[in-house]
Amino acid sequence: MAGKPTSKLREVNLEAGMPFADQAIKRLTFEIHHSRSMGCSVLKIIHGYGSSGTGGKIRTASRKYLARLKSGGEIQDFIPGEAFSIFEEATRRAFVRCDDLRRDRDLDRYNNGVTFIVL
Repeated sequence: MAGKPTSKLREVNLEAGMPFADQAIKRLTFEIHHSRSMGCSVLKIIHGYGSSGTGGKIRTASRKYLARLKSGGEIQDFIPGEAFSIFEEATRRAFVRCDDLRRDRDLDRYNNGVTFIVL
């Protein structure tokens, strides 16, 4: 079945319970490993964008952490919600891995409160 896209998309809300950023990163680490073990190809995280609208600590910490994981080869890629668009090459590459992404409610909505992690 090589070449056939998988349709395993998981969604996790890192904001639930209003954790501190370091607690959210620990949960993110767990959810990445858990999603992989379940055979998921993409993990969508909801981290919010901060109540002040200026960034949010969970959002900032999550994306910094994901950049480290990507540079270390631990994840394939991550797509910020504001770049999750059919006009972006990273999004089109992710469609090949997970066909369900084409139907995600945040496609082309430029939602900076979510991030998609390509495992």
